Amino acid sequence: MAKGLITCLVAGQYTIYDLDTKTTSIAKPRGVFRIKGISPKVGDYVEYTKGAGESTITKLEKRTTDLVRPAICNVSQAFVVFSVKEPDLNLNLLDRFITILEFYNIKPILVFNKWDLLTDKKEKESIEKIIEYYHNIGYDTIITSAKESLLNELSNYIEGHISVITGQSGVGKSSLLNTLDPTFSIKTNDISKALNRGKHTTRHVELLQLGDGWIADTPGFGTMDFIDMNEVDVSHSFIEFFKESADCKYNGCLHLNEPHCAVKKLVDEKTILPSRYENYVQFITETKSKRKW
Repeated sequence: MAKGLITCLVAGQYTIYDLDTKTTSIAKPRGVFRIKGISPKVGDYVEYTKGAGESTITKLEKRTTDLVRPAICNVSQAFVVFSVKEPDLNLNLLDRFITILEFYNIKPILVFNKWDLLTDKKEKESIEKIIEYYHNIGYDTIITSAKESLLNELSNYIEGHISVITGQSGVGKSSLLNTLDPTFSIKTNDISKALNRGKHTTRHVELLQLGDGWIADTPGFGTMDFIDMNEVDVSHSFIEFFKESADCKYNGCLHLNEPHCAVKKLVDEKTILPSRYENYVQFITETKSKRKW
């Protein structure tokens, strides 16, 4: 019985990377998976039998993490790529990504791309303060442009991990991957001037090998839903809020209208980034509206 890693899924066919021989083959899952309603995903560690033509997936190892959108599992970290210009930095969407990744116990690494397009001094200083805030609350932050080689800077992150590179469409994810390894030759498109966003160039999830690690380019999308999350989950996913909640007067404080709230006090003192709190309130409202009774 061979052991492998699913690196790609296209039209019902799985590409398996053999962990021993370092070779790839095409495989399909056993019929019992369909009967049990189990669907192998990119990122699954599997046992499989090799066939003359097509191999057969016989067993899935237990997953450490499991994402619905994009459909990938066993991811330990995500490079969350946002541009600072063209399109402009979208803090609402950035916080949305961070919140969901925190919920799934996936480490967000924040990559601020297209830094070379910032020519206005005041605008640059304003964005530097925002990035500093995210760094100070505990997130790794990287400032770059697709024109720079990220290989040395990211190699320590990627080694030994399954990572995803994700973020808003049109921010340069595919271009960044191509600078990491030009042999990837990932298709990129220009920004749509009418919509100020990129055209979707990635059609499926695929793991790309980089040294001893794997990284996936994920389909670009503009919104993410808080699937399976409740208000408490959202509250705990804002890490600086969760840290300060120990000083709130009431247990289970959601930092909305409760009296003697430590988080609201820091908001009033402008210690907490205003956009973070505004986005938090919006996410709590969204979560409440989707609650199933």
